[in-house]
Amino acid sequence: MTDDVPDPPQDRSVGHPPGDLVLPSWLRGYRRSWWRPDAVAGLTVWAVLIPEALAYATIAGVPPVVGLYAAVPALVLYALLGSSRHLVVGPMSATSALSGAIAIAYGGGTPEGALRVTATLAIVVGAVGLVAGLLRLGFLTSFISEPVLKGFIIGLALTIIIGQVPKLLEVDKPEAGFFRSVAVLVSELGDAHWLSAAVGIVALAVVLVLRRVSPRVPGSLVVVLLGIVAVRLFSLDERGVAIVGPIQSGLPAVGLPGSSPAQYAELVAPALGVLLVGFVEGLAAAKAYATTFGYDIDTNRELTAAGVANLGSGLFGGLVVNGSLSKTAVNGSAGAQSQASNVLVSALTVLTLLFLTGLFESLPEPVLAAVVIAAVIDLVDMSSLRRLYAVWTAPLGSIYRSAARADFIAAVGALLGVLVLDTLPGLFVGVLLSLLLLLYRTSRPHVARLTRQPGATGEWLDASRHPDLQPPADVAVVRVESGLFFVNADHVRDEIRAALTPGTRAVVIDASSVPAIDVSAADMLAQLHDELARQGRSLHLAAGIGQFRDVVGAAEGDQLLGNVHPSVDEAVTAARRPASGGS
Repeated sequence: MTDDVPDPPQDRSVGHPPGDLVLPSWLRGYRRSWWRPDAVAGLTVWAVLIPEALAYATIAGVPPVVGLYAAVPALVLYALLGSSRHLVVGPMSATSALSGAIAIAYGGGTPEGALRVTATLAIVVGAVGLVAGLLRLGFLTSFISEPVLKGFIIGLALTIIIGQVPKLLEVDKPEAGFFRSVAVLVSELGDAHWLSAAVGIVALAVVLVLRRVSPRVPGSLVVVLLGIVAVRLFSLDERGVAIVGPIQSGLPAVGLPGSSPAQYAELVAPALGVLLVGFVEGLAAAKAYATTFGYDIDTNRELTAAGVANLGSGLFGGLVVNGSLSKTAVNGSAGAQSQASNVLVSALTVLTLLFLTGLFESLPEPVLAAVVIAAVIDLVDMSSLRRLYAVWTAPLGSIYRSAARADFIAAVGALLGVLVLDTLPGLFVGVLLSLLLLLYRTSRPHVARLTRQPGATGEWLDASRHPDLQPPADVAVVRVESGLFFVNADHVRDEIRAALTPGTRAVVIDASSVPAIDVSAADMLAQLHDELARQGRSLHLAAGIGQFRDVVGAAEGDQLLGNVHPSVDEAVTAARRPASGGS
């Protein structure tokens, strides 16, 4: 520990190479001036984590205390291995909901089976994450785009909310999909236990109001304590309000959950989806605060740390864990300087398990449901869908048609997939849609007909966006706004042919916007060169970058390289020379 001196600017380095599992940089360089803000942040995060961990365990379909079991090892293990100084790891709504769905599918319909599958899933997720991190596979997370994740999270949040409404109103929970559940719940409103409903709705209102008027106050903990006091003062449990009931005190037994090797194997496939969702969510939170505080995040190290945190959770009998944006925000805003705050949260959670579980036994179930709903209600971010829908212009619509709103389509596809099919299938629907739309847009790039802006140094502009400027009649100057590959070579050739008129003497392709080209596309250009030559026309290439020239030269040699020019102006000048009609 160094002397208590003013803190230097944060080092952007994570302190050691990826995969080097030594002491983290925050611990090796810990400053005395950090302990006070770390302690305040730890107490603040603990006040938020305890009620939310209890609530998220109920989302996963296991006893509330399981959420605390998961938090204890996850916080410490991530603190030792992760690259973020602020990320808080623990049970979260999305992965808890996924865990609950998997426990229903593989748990045999019994509480014991659900507990076993929940812990086993955490171990499998951890093992897969650890292996993926050591193999440096963090780049795979890029296959889930932000719009897909946004749509998935909105769908998941709606599913979680509708799943908590029966506890809020004390009505039977329908065993059906989202839309069927909404219809059944509406029909059962007359059977609601109105005292329970009043308790839950008031608790929800208090959390939401406190969040708006005093965001530093842990609203979840406030309503939990008020609910416990109300039960004890007014005997609400004797008047029909359901309470959490007995919570096992003490620390859990550490060990494997007793699943067969076959069950571990069959959980690998669903674990991949759970890991992907949880890791992407946690990585987004880690990067956001790393940017704010001036240091870098190592994606592969994060993947390794997430894997080990889940292994620890599973061995403690907990559920799947991942980084939390909301609790990381609480940690950062409370002044945390390092992961010491999360180590303190883990220690306080141990004390809670040893001495305070009896306090939470009187917690009303409607209040717990309100805590869950309040925790996820902000995730129903319809404004983000409106923003995605607004990303459209007439030129984009003319180029890509309905696929011009590709991000919006993918987000809505993921959302509806979750609501109609289920959680993991919904995610895969969104990913598949985004990849198909990407392939479609890649296969139909915009081939712009260019016109020159007047003046000695005039730029070449898209004629469709500048109708006041006429393109040259004798030379068709076009720009391919994409890489050239086998999937779009034919489309580009057809678009260039469509730009020809009887008076066209030559074609100039502005290759400045072609970052890459493959052999199939180079062959297409060579064939187009020969086709134009037979018509008495010439083909010229302008401003091709290094990769473009390398592939064209290696694939077609002098046939095309002889007609490559440094700029569009020089290519047009060459095309207009009488001797430029051939190659």
